[in-house]
Amino acid sequence: MQVKLARKRGFCFGVEDAIELAERTLAEHEPGHVVALGPVIHNRQVVEQLERAGLNQSAELERLAPHTTVLIRSHGVGPETYDQARDLQLELVDATCVLVKRAQTVVRQLHEEGYQVVMIGDANHPEVRGVTSYAPNVIVVDREEDLAAALPSRGRLGIVAQTTHAPEHVAQMIGAIARHPFRELKIVNTLCLEVVRRQEAAAELAREVDVMFVLGGLHSANTQELARICSEVGVDTYHLETWGQFRPEMARGHQVAGVTAGASTPDFIINEFADQLRQFDPLPGSPSTT
Repeated sequence: MQVKLARKRGFCFGVEDAIELAERTLAEHEPGHVVALGPVIHNRQVVEQLERAGLNQSAELERLAPHTTVLIRSHGVGPETYDQARDLQLELVDATCVLVKRAQTVVRQLHEEGYQVVMIGDANHPEVRGVTSYAPNVIVVDREEDLAAALPSRGRLGIVAQTTHAPEHVAQMIGAIARHPFRELKIVNTLCLEVVRRQEAAAELAREVDVMFVLGGLHSANTQELARICSEVGVDTYHLETWGQFRPEMARGHQVAGVTAGASTPDFIINEFADQLRQFDPLPGSPSTT
């Protein structure tokens, strides 16, 4: 089968930095002495590798002994976590993505300037939960139908967005917000350019192939967004974590497959999937295209 890879795919610099920091911290400590507050990134295979290297997972700081080394995940945490860790005499290693850090700072500044902060994003996502804790009463919206009940009338609104959201969706939401009565609207772009580039490359590739495979954690927001974008192009799209989830019927009858991957997906998963797919015969009984 012919396989084409997206020109932008896989690890972003924030994920690379988080993994490098986690590996360096583990190398400096005895196994079991480094604890992460949830998955460092949204990729099960990478997290399992870090666990085999000695990383523990926990979400309960109060259960940790003083001077335990605590790794903050790339999605970031709220200021109360830093305060609690200091009170418990824990040693913090901060792997928060720099762009998430910026979003946290922007939210705090908007609040200090007197704006009602509104974040466009998934309220249940760990990044959003962390960012919104940097100001009181942040409104989180992700659907136009939620705006009427959520937004104050005649308010001064400060708008930010989840870093992994698609620009088109954010623009649509901002347009809908602007149709509601407000006194002032301040918009700060908090989108990740690396994620945007992967979204553009995925859409571009999806228009050239018969079927798309999007690789990455099933709970990864940016990978889910890639799958949504490819599907909206109109091509058959499958969101998988690894080659082990591939089923022949996904590619049967197709000649050209596209492969992209979320920002938390390592190269070894992408390469294995592409190599295996190249050997797949989409039309049994006839020569496979290579």
